[in-house]
Amino acid sequence: MGQRYNQLTLEERCEIARLCSSGCSIRQIAAALDRSPSTIAREIKRNTSKHSGYRPGYADEQCRARRWTGTRLDRDSSLRDLVLSHLKQGWSPEQVAGRLALDRGVRVISHETIYRFIYAQLGRTNDYSWRHYLPQAKCKRGYRSRKGSSPASFIAHRRPISERPQKADDRQTPGHWEADLMCFSKYGQAVLTLHERRSRLLIAVKRPNKKAEPIAQAMYDILASLPPQYRQTVTFDNGTEFAQHYRLHDLNTQTFFCDTYSPWQKGGVENAIGRMRRSLPRKTDLAKLSDDHFVELVQVYNNTPRKCLDYQTPAELFWKELLHFKCESIPRPAQRRPSR
Repeated sequence: MGQRYNQLTLEERCEIARLCSSGCSIRQIAAALDRSPSTIAREIKRNTSKHSGYRPGYADEQCRARRWTGTRLDRDSSLRDLVLSHLKQGWSPEQVAGRLALDRGVRVISHETIYRFIYAQLGRTNDYSWRHYLPQAKCKRGYRSRKGSSPASFIAHRRPISERPQKADDRQTPGHWEADLMCFSKYGQAVLTLHERRSRLLIAVKRPNKKAEPIAQAMYDILASLPPQYRQTVTFDNGTEFAQHYRLHDLNTQTFFCDTYSPWQKGGVENAIGRMRRSLPRKTDLAKLSDDHFVELVQVYNNTPRKCLDYQTPAELFWKELLHFKCESIPRPAQRRPSR
């Protein structure tokens, strides 16, 4: 192979302009820059303005403009429409790229390409509506702020997370849940969220207050509808709204609590609440939110592909495993003995 060609730098273009104004020939300029004479001749011919001659800044801009062909989303309108339609549904660029790869069996586009396309539109058009295609709706990429932790409190029959079975830690066994409250600005309004660690399925119900007794009853009703193998453990933070957690023991469901100031120990439900905040910000008035719309928002979450699930959706994985469990738990009919 021949030697790889390097583009002229802005400093070299400044030197070309200086030597040209001094009356140097193309071969003299090429010798001074240790470049081929054809490179210098081509550079001057392509990037010389009719009105102002050869200017380094203008030449550099012209060179970059010729190399720019836009991202794939600029060139492929059908792919752009498909990506934007998924982003409108609240999918992240990484989820869009991963799901397209799963559906087509080959990598279609990078999530970084999607991010660059959106931020390029923000820079070119100054239209800030483009930022709403992104999950956090940020005008610039940056670090996420750290969330505060919940206060510690004394709770009867409390067991620390260190006593939780090992099967609940590896996320390979279904039936292990995390619970938390999603609170809002209006006093008393809250959403009870239950997050299944294996499938990342989210179950959420609106609650008029944060009292421990109705919260415990709501969790009992939700888990009672599931097979016993799908309600093995529940992990909480140390909020007093979960003080009556022991009522779940009647379902043979073990309950455990995070260490104080360690909300990351139930990171699945924390992540789920963060995702739900995109459509249910803290200022939302739950009294004005219809039940049908609330259910629709939860369904959107459960039908969004996740990278940690190889871009399957939580609903797909949960129901697939639940149906498999039901099929395995149904006894096969006994074979009749042939009559003599």
